[in-house]
Amino acid sequence: MIEASMPSSVGHALAGVAAAWTADLVPGNRAWRTAPATASWFRRAGNGLTVACLLLAAAPDLDLLTRSHRRVTHSIGAVIVAGIVAALVAAVRRRPVLRIALMCAGAYATHLFLDWLAVDRQPPYGLQMFWPFSHAWLISGWDVFRQTERYAFFSPATIWTNSLAVLQEIAILAPPVVALWFIRVKALARLAAEMSRGDHPAQ
Repeated sequence: MIEASMPSSVGHALAGVAAAWTADLVPGNRAWRTAPATASWFRRAGNGLTVACLLLAAAPDLDLLTRSHRRVTHSIGAVIVAGIVAALVAAVRRRPVLRIALMCAGAYATHLFLDWLAVDRQPPYGLQMFWPFSHAWLISGWDVFRQTERYAFFSPATIWTNSLAVLQEIAILAPPVVALWFIRVKALARLAAEMSRGDHPAQ
């Protein structure tokens, strides 16, 4: 049984949202990501695509159920697959294929990055980040994020360990996510204003 993991799903979810909102700042075909100030918070946050990025960033840890943690799902190969699937969905829904593929692949890749920066005291250390091109296990050794515990999940010791890890993740990741929210809102509002004046080409 796998007793420990790297950052929690909370940290990974925050990183996935950050990836989605960062992608919204890249110039190009993003008019469809705008929303009026009167729209719901969900729509202003990017609707289901932002939620999809959140879920993609946490999804690699589903391999905890298969006793193969930090292998195939924690690799550049899985990032590529996520991007291809996102591209296919975008094509069907007639959305910008490359933008959505890169956004979703980037969100998935944040999971690898956070795990690479995390504490790992359970051998083999790290993750097989470059599978299928390499089976080497990689870890930064910087220990930015704490290790979380999955064994005896409701024991006081595990709750304490995981609470400290989540609080640290929020302290590190929440400020840039909040900053990205305000920057993104202003950028998309400016784009929407330009479009309403007819100053921006149709996208």
